[in-house]
Amino acid sequence: MSPDGFRRLALALPGVVEGAHMGTADFRVGRIFATLGYPDARFGMVQLTRDLQEMLVAAEPAAFVPVKGGWGLKGATNVVLDAVDEPTLKSALEQAWRLKAGKRLRAELDACA
Repeated sequence: MSPDGFRRLALALPGVVEGAHMGTADFRVGRIFATLGYPDARFGMVQLTRDLQEMLVAAEPAAFVPVKGGWGLKGATNVVLDAVDEPTLKSALEQAWRLKAGKRLRAELDACA
């Protein structure tokens, strides 16, 4: 997956806007649910629950790695762009988005499915 592909998938979710946070691109639906370029251009990040993080890391250890330190303990999960396929990344982004999106936006996405 390329950084442009990550960006395309994140921006395809309802209500998402791209911003910048600490020198990286971020994707928000009110609050940040994903970033691109941390710790470097080979990575994205999705903000998950700890349970979701553990599930993804166990299922796809080459593609998902907890962020080092306290953020990782709170569910921040690095995505290794070269190791993740589009359907898996799309699912991870949607899970992160659902944790931050409001009820109306979640219903909008569900109506499209």
